[in-house]
Amino acid sequence: MNTLFKSVLWTFLCIISLIIFSCSSNTDSEKYTTWEIYGGGNESIRYSTLDQIDTTNVTSLEKAWTYHTGDADTAKNSQIQHNPIIIGHTLYGVTPKMKLFALNAATGQEEWVFNPIPDTAEINHGITNNRGVAYWEDGDDHRILYVANSQLFAVDATTGEPVPSFGENGSIPLATGLGEESRDLYVSATSPGIVYEDLLILGSRVSEGADAASGDIRAFNVRTGDLEWTFHTIPHPGEKGYETWEDPEAWKRIGGANSWAGMSLDEERGIVFIPTGTASPDFYGGNRKGANLFGNTLLALDAATGELIWHYQTIHHDLWDRDLPSPPSLVTVTHDGQQIDAVAQTTKTGYVFLFNRETGEPLFPIEEKPVPTNSELEGEEVWPTQPVPTKPKPYTRQHLSEVDLNPFVSDEVREKLRKRLQELDSDHIFAPPSLNGVLMYPGYDGGAEWGGSAFDPETGLLYVNSNEVPWTLTMIPAGEEQPASSQQPQAMGRNLYMSNCVSCHGPDMDGSGNNPAIQNVEDNYEADELLNLVKNGRRMMPGFGHLGESETKAIVNYLLEEDYYDISANQEVTNSESRTSPYVMTGYHKFQTPEGYPASNPPWGTLNAINLNTGEYAWRIPLGEYPELAKQGISTTGTENYGGPVVTSGGLVLIAATLDSKIRAFHKKTGELLWEEQLPAAGFATPSMYQIDGKQYLVIACGGGKLGTTSGDEYVAFALPTE
Repeated sequence: MNTLFKSVLWTFLCIISLIIFSCSSNTDSEKYTTWEIYGGGNESIRYSTLDQIDTTNVTSLEKAWTYHTGDADTAKNSQIQHNPIIIGHTLYGVTPKMKLFALNAATGQEEWVFNPIPDTAEINHGITNNRGVAYWEDGDDHRILYVANSQLFAVDATTGEPVPSFGENGSIPLATGLGEESRDLYVSATSPGIVYEDLLILGSRVSEGADAASGDIRAFNVRTGDLEWTFHTIPHPGEKGYETWEDPEAWKRIGGANSWAGMSLDEERGIVFIPTGTASPDFYGGNRKGANLFGNTLLALDAATGELIWHYQTIHHDLWDRDLPSPPSLVTVTHDGQQIDAVAQTTKTGYVFLFNRETGEPLFPIEEKPVPTNSELEGEEVWPTQPVPTKPKPYTRQHLSEVDLNPFVSDEVREKLRKRLQELDSDHIFAPPSLNGVLMYPGYDGGAEWGGSAFDPETGLLYVNSNEVPWTLTMIPAGEEQPASSQQPQAMGRNLYMSNCVSCHGPDMDGSGNNPAIQNVEDNYEADELLNLVKNGRRMMPGFGHLGESETKAIVNYLLEEDYYDISANQEVTNSESRTSPYVMTGYHKFQTPEGYPASNPPWGTLNAINLNTGEYAWRIPLGEYPELAKQGISTTGTENYGGPVVTSGGLVLIAATLDSKIRAFHKKTGELLWEEQLPAAGFATPSMYQIDGKQYLVIACGGGKLGTTSGDEYVAFALPTE
């Protein structure tokens, strides 16, 4: 009788558990059927339970509609890095020239367009990239909140008109609340803020040089635009972390430590998770000695107040531009037999940091490992250790030896690559920047980038695409700044160029990385247009509003190689000594072959599936190809990639991101390629997944413009054929 009772009780408990699990699954299913928030939801896991498109029919996908924005700028390499949101039947996105638009999400038909910058006034404003917008509603009040250049706008989601009650006629300056020191410095935002109740919590993009504005995190009232709270990423006196800066006034003169990558929200707990970047300047820390909290830190803040709950710094005293590059993923994993709500942060270095969401306790041990400290740069004090997770292993290679060089080159080229590698300090991923040069592997852009990772709650797998392209980092003395009265105009312009522009465009103006050559800049810009560009910035280029009128004119004269502007000796020079660095880097240079391929052996880009329950890899495959190499039978190289994946309960991982301008679908359990389609331009963006009237759609922005690809102006939606 006792045995029978136990059996009946066990059966009853199992039935109850199944009912609870079923209810929970239904709730999750409803939760992940829309794409109303950047990255698919506040958790930033880019997951959809929509399964109309699956492993059996994905090959039948066809274009459902195409929308042309009409404002691509092929001469100036415009881009669309946008992940659109869908509210009801309406899709909201942004064009290359920062116009906000609304479309019928089922047909692609335009409903309205909001232009934040009248075409006649565009020359007076910089144009940056926009990766997403935020949505808020209360009754009949529906608003889109997004950043265009240096303004935060609130736009009526129904009409496309600015909301007059927000700020001044619908917008507020992004420098609001950052202090007097940042008033004239460049501030924008590429990633959207996140909405919590009536707050928009927002990060920023600032300069990466010594002229960087404050990177403070701020929350604005969605209704009024008023500033509600601020978290100081460089702590003020009396605040936690203040002791990690040797200079007691670092908070007054050091900028950066900003959150440009986006953030995630645990709405139930009221916790916002915010990744930050490097304190300024990126590659020299002699002016900011110490560990430099809260740079390169994952922050867990009270979303309502901005109070710090916990933090973890992933790089101490960063000298390598190892910003945390993407919103963290809020996941649930199984550890030691327990279900744990966790937060997973991918990094440029290739590490995944996994923490308990409430406490910040690491789920896999993290070791503080000694790193090289022998800097030759005067004044530099390298931090002696860096944190390294024991699991998972890095998803990108971190060391390049002679045997790892590109195998597809001639013996002569290979010997040149070998000699160049020998010249560089390549022994350690954290080798300090030097005058001789160090190998950056992973490169400046990672590892992981801003596209973010996708997480599958069904399997516990995290999908992250990665770059494996080597770069070099070389420092040079910046030179002494002198008053305008004691310089010839061209000498003044050159000194200013070497202090403010050389890291992107190089000492010889031949460009570097994704930054263009500007030896013949007069072919694309008139002098006045170039002057406005220097002042206000454009896309990846920050504005230099902190420079005086004579200084910006001197830079333009130097670029044009003529004294177009008259610079009087008594004009004020404002370049503050506190906003300069004794060393600057010579540019973002890739270590590559004469043909432009990476100097390392493939793969040059990968897609990785990591089991966060165990810390082990499920699979790893090359992502992308070079068409000209594929014709030679070399088709598994992978390419540099920008933009992230989406994972679905239909068994798919979908991603564009590669320079070959394709979008692909892989089997999420095995990594098998199931479908690929040529896009009108490279899709350097993350797709969105949604459903309208029972029909599932996949949409991707095709803006091109990076990695030498042609700029595009299209959003393309795919769906299964209508039966």
